[in-house]
Amino acid sequence: MSRRGWTVLLSFLIVITVGLVGAFVPVPFVALGPGPTYDTLGAVDKTQIVQVDGAETFPTTGQLRMTTVSLKREVTLFSAFGLWVSGRYALAPREEYIKPGQTEEDVQQQNVKMFQDSQSDAETAAMRHLKKPMKVVVAEVTSGAPADKIIEPGDRLLTVNGRAIGQQDDVVTAIENTRPGQAIQIALQRGGQDKSVSVTLGKAPDDRVQGFMGIKGIDRPDVPFKTTIHLQDVGGPSAGLIFSLAIVDRLTRDDLAGGQPIAGTGEIDVKGNVGPIGGIGFKLVAAAEDGAKTFLVPAANCAEAKADPPAGLQLIKVETLDGAVKALEDRKAGRPVPSC
Repeated sequence: MSRRGWTVLLSFLIVITVGLVGAFVPVPFVALGPGPTYDTLGAVDKTQIVQVDGAETFPTTGQLRMTTVSLKREVTLFSAFGLWVSGRYALAPREEYIKPGQTEEDVQQQNVKMFQDSQSDAETAAMRHLKKPMKVVVAEVTSGAPADKIIEPGDRLLTVNGRAIGQQDDVVTAIENTRPGQAIQIALQRGGQDKSVSVTLGKAPDDRVQGFMGIKGIDRPDVPFKTTIHLQDVGGPSAGLIFSLAIVDRLTRDDLAGGQPIAGTGEIDVKGNVGPIGGIGFKLVAAAEDGAKTFLVPAANCAEAKADPPAGLQLIKVETLDGAVKALEDRKAGRPVPSC
């Protein structure tokens, strides 16, 4: 074969190799973009997303849309370039989302756990906003701690060291003047049965001087009805605010959305504080594409959100669930609302 023939053959092989690598070999990046949105006042597959059983509920109008970010974990060189060129996706190092040693299954389980915790915290925040009574349930017991094998996850704390427990802060207050080696009495409820136990406090692993039990209590509503959130294949904690608003909307006559498509995002804790989330820009795009005209933005995300929002999308700044409810009531009534 002539030199020119060898050159053509070699060039052809290089092109084929590059093409195969670009088309099939994954790169160490993930692609982030707008994800699906869900109307929490509506249904998915004919099942109401937010369902309340055993309590009076009220009609709602409009939409309260939770927003998500699409995460493509397996991308090749060519697909990554195509997604980036589209302008709808951004690339980020894979290790920021899947840590070394983690598997895809580990990440999925972690996201599902955060989503489930977010639902529980959203319900608690909503009930606190509605002035419903609270109880404190043991969420975790540290292995080897003084309370281990004595107190169990799921126990309801009634009194600790003589103090009635109505919220998780009461547990901290109950032992703030104790010392390691001191025995305290705890009244709890397990499986519907009242029980009294004694725990000899240990030394805290940090610099605290008070005694240490090794439990984590968490607030939960003490109500005679059940709230269930039916939504699968969604992960992370950022839907908390919208879930709380949907619960409040169903249990009051306020009709918060007022016939309009409202979207939003924000992590929420049991006290109703709204925390920042990631991917706000993608969520704004997804909301606008699904018809939302108003978007509830966590205060800490406002600077990023207002940098390049979709045209015609009103950005309302929220810091708490109480503030978000008031902002929606003011919006419906035509009063000024806090904006980013």
